[in-house]
Amino acid sequence: MSKRILVVLSEYGYWGEELLGPLTAFDRQGYTTVFATATGKRAHALPPSLDPGYVDPPLGRGVTTPEVAVGARELDESDRLDSPLSLRDLLPERPYASVTEPLRAMEKYYRELAAATDELVGVPTGYDALALVGGSGPIVDMANNGRVHELILAFVRAGKPVLAECYGVACLAFARDWEDRASILRGKHVTGHCKEYDYKDGTGFLGTEFNMGPPPYPLEYILRDATAPDGRYHGNVGKERSVIVDFPFVTGRSTPDSFLSGEKLVEVLESGLRRYGW
Repeated sequence: MSKRILVVLSEYGYWGEELLGPLTAFDRQGYTTVFATATGKRAHALPPSLDPGYVDPPLGRGVTTPEVAVGARELDESDRLDSPLSLRDLLPERPYASVTEPLRAMEKYYRELAAATDELVGVPTGYDALALVGGSGPIVDMANNGRVHELILAFVRAGKPVLAECYGVACLAFARDWEDRASILRGKHVTGHCKEYDYKDGTGFLGTEFNMGPPPYPLEYILRDATAPDGRYHGNVGKERSVIVDFPFVTGRSTPDSFLSGEKLVEVLESGLRRYGW
């Protein structure tokens, strides 16, 4: 049977290559790919990611080749991304502790969560891997989304790999069990958007005129803290590629790492790869 990959995209904009790269690897391998967003709204690429003339300010050069721009645009305009699954429909929402009869509410939540996650990662209905696509959009509706966190935890507990790119890696840092609230990245080796790659101004999101300026948090610092004391964040500044595999996680630093990230997830699934890049 074809392996199935669940790909989570932001409704506030994903970076074109960061979807195209992994998806190319998945398609080549014959995997079935299913897309999901926070509320079921169709995802769209951030306009700069489709422009081969766009110069990335921190890098001082273009980051999208003409070939990738064409491929990303064709994908963004295709019907493949139509009608994504809604995480709001797939997973329950954790109740506030202030609700009436909080214990009953939490018992109900955990029953519904167990049933939902068993459907998502169990046999035979479950997915084989999870992919979290990057861009600025995940800052808004993925990084601190409780349903995304529970989804990640379900895959980790099931021993299934999770790929995260760029600002999608923030989701891993924030996904924590509510009992001990320890980082699932503790002791792990990861990469992610480094401080040198952060914009000083111009962080934007689809569907809003708001200019964030710089990103609201330095992801590198969060990842350094989350992986401590026995793990490590790898920025690989000055190197063209930065992809780290420390099972069950496959992490990619930024746009240029997208194709390699997808290829490494395929190696994890097909060849049992457990470590790469460190």
